[in-house]
Amino acid sequence: MDDLPDGHFRHLIFPYTGKVTHVRVPKRGFGSDFAAVIDSEKGRFFVKSMFNHPGGRKDSILREQAINPYVQPLSPALLWTVDEDDAGWIILGFEAIEERGLNFEPGSPDLPLAVDLLNRAANLGLPDVARDWTEERWDAYVSSADELALLRGDALLHTDINPSNLTAGVGGVGSWIIDWSWPTRGPGFIDPACLVVQLISAGHSPESAESWAAKCTAWANADPKAIDVFAVATTRMNRAIAERYPDEAWRGAMAEAAQAWVDHRGIAQAEL
Repeated sequence: MDDLPDGHFRHLIFPYTGKVTHVRVPKRGFGSDFAAVIDSEKGRFFVKSMFNHPGGRKDSILREQAINPYVQPLSPALLWTVDEDDAGWIILGFEAIEERGLNFEPGSPDLPLAVDLLNRAANLGLPDVARDWTEERWDAYVSSADELALLRGDALLHTDINPSNLTAGVGGVGSWIIDWSWPTRGPGFIDPACLVVQLISAGHSPESAESWAAKCTAWANADPKAIDVFAVATTRMNRAIAERYPDEAWRGAMAEAAQAWVDHRGIAQAEL
């Protein structure tokens, strides 16, 4: 199949797929070296793979492999794995689902489903495999050790909350949070807080965005000061990323959404 990376890749997956009959590469990316829905003699699979090189990308796919048993049935099941030696492939074969990303725009009928998915995620609990995965991505954007302490916790986090990763089954059957590429341990409010920024970017006012987050149990139990710290940190982070990638307009839009949220919360500009 021309849409597979090469004959070696085809050989590696053959024990799990048999003859591959069709390959469909999704329009949206999954941060992988190769990702596709594969039809084969042995069924349909979503295949996600990385080159087995040291570093963050390898660590990411290994975390996704490790966490999958603990995020069922919220995420499609991992059915098989190929893990070659260094310089080879790491390939994950997931249950293929017919899904679509949620619509985050104001008035969308998908918004209650987004809340439901985050509440289901909040109920998963923290498995032992994730206890050392401390959430650190916002650490560089806080101002003190006291603020940093507010971004620590013992909830299992997804952290890449966006309209592509919160999905509904085609035909209204099923719903999932997909792409658990970097699960971490932290305060439960972070996933609803990520939703707030996404909703503002999709056209919500900050008041509307927070009203949806308030329906999430992890948000309702959060310290407002911790939310303020996170709002400032994510604004700083999104601004830095937007400056690093000026040609990617969506990054600038995320920075603007985060700034609008900070303004709504009445956080002084000096804190930024």
